[in-house]
Amino acid sequence: MSEGEELFLRQCIGIGLPKPEREHMFLAGRRFRFDFAWTDVRLGVEVEGGVFSKGRHTRGVGYSKDLEKYNLAAMHGWTVYRFTTQDVKSGIAVGFMDIIINKKGVITSYDDIGGGSVFANTDNTTKQKAKDKA
Repeated sequence: MSEGEELFLRQCIGIGLPKPEREHMFLAGRRFRFDFAWTDVRLGVEVEGGVFSKGRHTRGVGYSKDLEKYNLAAMHGWTVYRFTTQDVKSGIAVGFMDIIINKKGVITSYDDIGGGSVFANTDNTTKQKAKDKA
């Protein structure tokens, strides 16, 4: 499990989200897996590493395989959310999934999450930060 994946799992547990299944194989006969899945609501999460260092997810064959995976997931009724490791470290990923899973409405920008939802502490745990509505 990558650093981003470990942190995302701790963040989910830390804010009280249902614990997602790890490395869920969503399609029989294929080796495709989601980093995280809430199978009861058919939500998958991918933490994409190496996006700034020309990692697998940004190069030809790897990118093409990812497209196949995400398109097949959609065809089979899954909704997949993709985040960078930086999105996880900043709290955006877990804040976004909190909005989705707990049906807290819609947002128009990641800034709406950064305005007071969940942020990673320096020790890679999570904390709640109340919005200042003044």
